Amino acid sequence: MKSMYPKKGRVILHIDANAFFASVEIANNPSLRDKPVAVAGTKRRGIILTCNYEARKYGIYTTMPLWEARKKCPELAVCTPNFSLYREASLNLFTYLSTISSLLEPASIDEGYLDITNCHELGTPVEIAERIRRDILKKYNLPVSIGIAPNKFLAKMASDFKKPLGITILRKRDVQKELWPKTVHEMHGIGKKTAEKLHSIGIQTIGDLAREEERKLSALLGVLGPQLKKRANGIDKRPVDPDAAATVKSIGNSTTLAFNSDDDELLLNTLNSLSQTVSKRMQLRNTVTDDIQITIRYANFQTVTRSQQLMNPIEEKEDIFQVASSLFDKHWSGSPVRLLGVTALRVEEKEQSLKQLSLFTYENEIQDEEILDVVEDINKEFDKPLLHRGVRHIQKSSSFEENFKKKYGAWKKR
Repeated sequence: MKSMYPKKGRVILHIDANAFFASVEIANNPSLRDKPVAVAGTKRRGIILTCNYEARKYGIYTTMPLWEARKKCPELAVCTPNFSLYREASLNLFTYLSTISSLLEPASIDEGYLDITNCHELGTPVEIAERIRRDILKKYNLPVSIGIAPNKFLAKMASDFKKPLGITILRKRDVQKELWPKTVHEMHGIGKKTAEKLHSIGIQTIGDLAREEERKLSALLGVLGPQLKKRANGIDKRPVDPDAAATVKSIGNSTTLAFNSDDDELLLNTLNSLSQTVSKRMQLRNTVTDDIQITIRYANFQTVTRSQQLMNPIEEKEDIFQVASSLFDKHWSGSPVRLLGVTALRVEEKEQSLKQLSLFTYENEIQDEEILDVVEDINKEFDKPLLHRGVRHIQKSSSFEENFKKKYGAWKKR
């Protein structure tokens, strides 16, 4: 089989589980098979997180409001998100893939790259892909699409060509014919804002991008411009890195206060400002995080860092501040503070994150829906925004006082 593999270069598969959340629900409940199925909140604020291909025939799509989806398809079966079930299915998927090759790089909960360059004893690349597709469907009842290519970018693009259960080979010599006619919005790594910027200088297709001058792209997009041009020409030297998921990247900001302070309002406002800065920097880099850390340095220079891992990635200032203020609530001793910091740990590109979670904080929002519905009803009743969503103000006289007493004895008057 060695003759079916390149003497120089690599053979990479991109495995993409189709309509993952919906497929897991169907695998868990076979009575849903061949029916239009969507995963969404069941309240009136619910949106479609994902839906199977039967549902898509009715024009239903991710982020569509649930009420609209029900209108298009009254018989739509709606499943409430079960994230623990999805994580278990994801673990099964990647555990199986690791038996094919040790060069496995998970890209998100439902997709990953597999380098099979040295797996010729298992068969040709197509035979290995067919085996993976067949085994995953048989073992876990999950449909997957697979792209076969000499690099990660082309493998990712190829896996999108035929869904569900498709296998596509994309070689560098096929790039001009297969990729260049597509719009830049269809290119992996290009989001809505980047596409709009490219449109502003007349770039509409991947071919336009591939032929554009690097100087012009650099002026428009910075270092991202030439990188996208290379990808558009089928060039991508990134290796499949099994340790990539464990690589810790961070975006943070800290500030030394003008004077040591134990004013909870001032400290919260500072955390809010730091959260805003971190959020802006993340958005500029098109990244999200699922791990927030705060730093508290006291007047005596004692420094405390505490972090919280999240169920789903976030990027908005309000979400970062909510976590940061909660951590501060739990871990501030009440002593005067000299410095505060907020850091987003385990930062990753938004494109590589849990892509089917269109609203990154959806799991938490499901829990909030009943409260939000009550708030909305009250505001409608009085025709005024009497109630609105806010953040909890820290009260030193309650939980802080109790915690302080446990650590240091009676609360000291200031």
